[in-house]
Amino acid sequence: MAEETNEDANVELNLHSTGELLRRAREQKNLSLDDVAKKTRIPLRHLESLESGDFEALPGRTYAIGFAKSYARTVGLVDATIGSQLRAEMDEQGHGAYQAEVSDYAPANPSSIPPRYLAWTAAGIGALVLIGYLVWRTLILNPGDLELAADSEPAMPAETASPDTPGQTVAGSNPMPSGQGTVVLTATEPVWMKIYDAEGERLFEDQMAAGETFTVPADADDPQILTGRPAALTVTIDGQVVPQLGSAERTIKDVGVSAAALLARETVNNPDGDLPSE
Repeated sequence: MAEETNEDANVELNLHSTGELLRRAREQKNLSLDDVAKKTRIPLRHLESLESGDFEALPGRTYAIGFAKSYARTVGLVDATIGSQLRAEMDEQGHGAYQAEVSDYAPANPSSIPPRYLAWTAAGIGALVLIGYLVWRTLILNPGDLELAADSEPAMPAETASPDTPGQTVAGSNPMPSGQGTVVLTATEPVWMKIYDAEGERLFEDQMAAGETFTVPADADDPQILTGRPAALTVTIDGQVVPQLGSAERTIKDVGVSAAALLARETVNNPDGDLPSE
């Protein structure tokens, strides 16, 4: 009987496009596109493009598949199945990883191409502006971090969140185990991140869509994270939310994401061991 159900599901997938399947599932749950947009935090125009199959209007293959998976979970479909079908549809229609970004490209008129020295001048000015901004941000926003400016790695470690950080565990919650537990990273909005171990071996590297999760391997040797948007990630240990890894203004690198490392950060922030109150 289970095999017949699976076969029926496969037939359904083959008969309808990804957008049609998503739309039907949404209507069966009596949800509007606005409802889905609020639940997934995906712009309404991208949801409309998914349903209509207008891949040219989407910001790229990775984003499109991530949006479709989040949409699928919201309307009760299997996200992996929807992601695979959408990937196959985009392949059939010739939409590569960066198709949306380059679809409007046209060969340039050689007579309109500026001289090479102008391009180098513009690049130099851009570099000076970037360096000036970084120096300004270091002096104005982070006066205590001047010694790190000469470091070859510009990324800064994550700040320990204050007790009133939104989503933090409140009084009455169960205490976390010491140095143990399953760590899950959940994207609250599109965010790129890389997870690697103490030897630099990559465990995960990808752009995550809103709602996507990554479970840190329990047997990983001192897993660490690199991301430019730590505030876009919710971190939990065995389902309990811990303080954010950093603020939205600062890239973090070599920040431990094992249960032991995260709990050690909490201990530094709360040396008495008491859970923060509301």
